[in-house]
Amino acid sequence: MLKSSLTRIPLLYGFLIPLFCLQQTDVFGHFLFIRIGEHAEAGRAVEVFFSEKAEAGDPRFIGKVSSTQLWMQREPGKFAPLKPYLGADRLRAYLPADGSVSVTGYCEYGVLEREVPFLLRYYPKAIAGSIADVNALMPNDKSTLEIVPTVSSDSISLVLLDHGTPVPDVVFTTIDDSLNNVELKTNREGRVTWKPSGSGHYCVYTKVVRQVAGDLAGKKYHEIREFSTLAFSWPLERTDGDPMAIELFEKAISTRASWLDFPGFSADIDGTHDGRSFSGSVQIAKDGAVELKIDQPVAEDWVNEQLKSLVMHRMESPRRSPPVLRFADQDFDNPLGRLLTFVGGRFASSYRVKDDQLKVVNRNLGTENMTITVLENDKTPEGKYLPHLYNVQYWNAVDGSLQRTETFENRWTRIGKFDLPAMNTLLTSSTSGLGVRGFRLKNHSLRSAE
Repeated sequence: MLKSSLTRIPLLYGFLIPLFCLQQTDVFGHFLFIRIGEHAEAGRAVEVFFSEKAEAGDPRFIGKVSSTQLWMQREPGKFAPLKPYLGADRLRAYLPADGSVSVTGYCEYGVLEREVPFLLRYYPKAIAGSIADVNALMPNDKSTLEIVPTVSSDSISLVLLDHGTPVPDVVFTTIDDSLNNVELKTNREGRVTWKPSGSGHYCVYTKVVRQVAGDLAGKKYHEIREFSTLAFSWPLERTDGDPMAIELFEKAISTRASWLDFPGFSADIDGTHDGRSFSGSVQIAKDGAVELKIDQPVAEDWVNEQLKSLVMHRMESPRRSPPVLRFADQDFDNPLGRLLTFVGGRFASSYRVKDDQLKVVNRNLGTENMTITVLENDKTPEGKYLPHLYNVQYWNAVDGSLQRTETFENRWTRIGKFDLPAMNTLLTSSTSGLGVRGFRLKNHSLRSAE
């Protein structure tokens, strides 16, 4: 059972001590933390780390916390279990693409045979979303020990609930991205208010020692040590952007090759659609409209859709309002670039930019999450970029399972000052096997400008 059958038992509230391991290697200052991410590759995830902070877990011990249970709360008092997946150094479960949420957890780590053998338990928690929504969420009655926050625009109040009762004179320790600590002590009512020193990701932990002996899986213990943690980004609710994130995105958009003063073109087309050959002709109007004539009706919808996409991405974009984006992670060394997310954007959109190029596009499509990952671009004589190789992955938006992967290869031909599509090949991998489709365009002819 998750909750101890013990009622009120003697407690000691303490500070961080050098911790614990079932092997000879010591684990110093490791806790179980939950981190709620932004919408990214495969969707919006919640990750569980056994580490010094809610980031980059310790792979040596991930197996010991693989039994962690998680519950999601999006509406006050309504808890839904989440299914965690085991990774190399973390557990991961999937959340709806947007909206306010809290995630609580429970992990019985096991008995550690020290000078005083003890049973170790963790009660991690994380929050994300609007201040009003988060403050309305309820404690999880499955959690024996839980840190309950109340958030305002410039501070956060913390209460430790033990079996639903606030604990007075308890010490919380905070951890920021640089592993700096602040110690906070609650008053007689069990509450303390804290103003984080700046923006970033924060964790809070506290410890309870219960003077209770017992036996677990044949191992005796003389006390129970329980840790409750809370993790959140600060400020909790943001409507502003990061100037550097906006600059990165705008630069990447400006480096994409586009057709200026496009007159349209015509070309011959031939290809294959799941083993069926086809041929015909295509006319592209100056406004991007596609007129396709081929001799294989079963291929017509797919070819038409592909041509519209190729043309749409090259047409000159209309003037738009400046975007509002912010950095959504601290992964400075990601080979595809840091995650950028639109503030209030449609489709829970997020991006990665590297070397002035859009390398990743993430979108929520309702029942599916989509990620486009650019593997290679071609460069035009003007120094602009055209897609050459890229993957598109589709995941189930509920459980994060991979549905299919599409791999595209594009080739281009230079006609006058325009780079026109010359080849489009698609490989689709799914549980039904491998599908192959593609077409070539040749004998291009620019239409006369009207």
